[in-house]
Amino acid sequence: MRKYEAVFVFRPDVTEEERVATFDRFKSIMERDGKVESVDEWGLKKLAYEINYYKEGYYYIVRFESTPEDESEVKRVAKITDTLLRWMVIRIED
Repeated sequence: MRKYEAVFVFRPDVTEEERVATFDRFKSIMERDGKVESVDEWGLKKLAYEINYYKEGYYYIVRFESTPEDESEVKRVAKITDTLLRWMVIRIED
């Protein structure tokens, strides 16, 4: 098991139900063979620069412990999710 940190920035025009459902999908992938240590919901924040004509984004920061396969699956699903503006998953060294 490896430790990771993920950042998800959702589009501001996404409904709360859709955002929560999408985030729960990511969370279920992370919890498949591991565990989610913490979820920090920052909420709507101003972006440093405009992305696809959006000036704000809804932030989630997640620390989780999982297998490399599940981390790859989180990245794969994030690539095909239209409600995300940006995302990043990094490995935390022990």
